[in-house]
Amino acid sequence: MKIYRTLGAIALGIVIAAGMSAPAMAQDVDPALAARLAEFKPMPPPPVEALAKEFKSAEDHYQYLLQQAKGGTKHTAATLPNWEGLWTPGPNTIAQTFLDGGKFSGTGTLRAGAGPVKKGVLTPPYEKQFMERRAEVDKAGQQVFDRLTRCEFPAMPRWLWEPYGKEFSHSPKQTWMMNDFMNETRRVYINGKHVNVDGKHSATGDSIGFWDKDKLIIWTKWINPADFTRGAPLTSNKIEMVETWRQVQGAKGARQLVTQVTIYDPIALVKPVSLVYSHDYRPDLEELGVRIRNWECSNSSNSYLGPDGKTHVYLPGDPQYKDALGTTDFPELPGQSMDPFNETAK
Repeated sequence: MKIYRTLGAIALGIVIAAGMSAPAMAQDVDPALAARLAEFKPMPPPPVEALAKEFKSAEDHYQYLLQQAKGGTKHTAATLPNWEGLWTPGPNTIAQTFLDGGKFSGTGTLRAGAGPVKKGVLTPPYEKQFMERRAEVDKAGQQVFDRLTRCEFPAMPRWLWEPYGKEFSHSPKQTWMMNDFMNETRRVYINGKHVNVDGKHSATGDSIGFWDKDKLIIWTKWINPADFTRGAPLTSNKIEMVETWRQVQGAKGARQLVTQVTIYDPIALVKPVSLVYSHDYRPDLEELGVRIRNWECSNSSNSYLGPDGKTHVYLPGDPQYKDALGTTDFPELPGQSMDPFNETAK
């Protein structure tokens, strides 16, 4: 079959979102595969599920679900649900939750002009900050500084909508949820208890869970203050989350992971909010060769927070510029280039 060296603009955008490097994107691509990439559309997620009742806390919510599941399903390696493959995030209800008339935008951000802030969802100080952030986004067309500029982890709940590839691996005692971006991996301890030997919070917090047949229920706490995504509200250091994950089947072999999430944050939220997130199985990206690679930021990012509060970028020639394709600390030795595919043999 004849091979062409071109991808459609839409396909290229999908590949970039999946974290593929520029050299890999330049490789020959089967035109039929390129067409599949360009034509991909995520499955629409189901609506947010109403809670059976109101809960005082994430712990109460989690314990109620555990009781309803009669202690949970004790899976073996042979009976665990199979979430194998590469997945990318699909639609969610962040915009509908926090903006009047808000709709899913298809990108990992709440865009300019997406709608006014929905009143009474956030507590007064967090609502004020969110209104200031939305005014900035509407004026500048984007959030002028994102904390990820400093190589911070997305953290929860933003992890759920990072526009890169994810993989999931189950064992009877743990589930690993691996995000390409920053290699940020969540570990869910099945039938476990919360443990914090470090005595501090972290980007992904501490997650325990149980299986209810084919549904994975997770309770996460001890999460660093972060945000829902770029252009979205902030979260506090008291945030806790209860998630229900389940794989559903679509037409023509399509698979989707649906995540029903309830956020408990007494500092940032007037009352708990429930959202739905989704991820789509992407065999087309697997066929293209997209894989989760080692992600390095501190030695390659040239973005920084400027004195004007905006994101700036160091350029080649600036003393602070970092050349990610330069050499190690031993350039005088052969084989020390960080760009071996393009180095000139000496």
